[in-house]
Amino acid sequence: MTDAGTGSPTVAPGFDDLLEANRTYAETEFATGGFDGIAHAGVAIVTCMDSRIDPLRLVGLKPGDAKIFRNPGGRVTAAALEAIVLGVHLLNVKRVLVVPHTRCAMASNSEAELRERVGASAGQDASWQQFNVVTDQRAALLQDVRAVRTHPLVPDSVAVGGFLYDVDSGLLQQLA
Repeated sequence: MTDAGTGSPTVAPGFDDLLEANRTYAETEFATGGFDGIAHAGVAIVTCMDSRIDPLRLVGLKPGDAKIFRNPGGRVTAAALEAIVLGVHLLNVKRVLVVPHTRCAMASNSEAELRERVGASAGQDASWQQFNVVTDQRAALLQDVRAVRTHPLVPDSVAVGGFLYDVDSGLLQQLA
């Protein structure tokens, strides 16, 4: 969005409540100013964007302890691999957890179903949009763990595990 007269970006409306909450956070809770940005616990977590997942707290960590990469389905994509490689070589990552979860929309809908739902919500054809659904979560998790373990820039000294997070119990089950 730009201002027609100046060509400058315009400020989008609808964020006042979040900005106010941010000011409160900055004044009362923010504690990582000046932080060096490395993963102090040596951990990286690849997980889903699902809001039921609190990646740090589910393994007893706090801000500054881990690098987090989130996407639909918690898949090890090319971008996730890029983040892992950078984490391993520049940000103290020694352990990688790949963590999809139960009741995930990416594993409980077909590609056609998601396209139909998104198209209906958008009011336009979404048949061209790729969603990369997961037809077998266990197989996908094993494939993703293998992709990290065999990446030429991820040394064997990096521990890589695959876990399924249960959104109803809060427990992790290690599968790889």
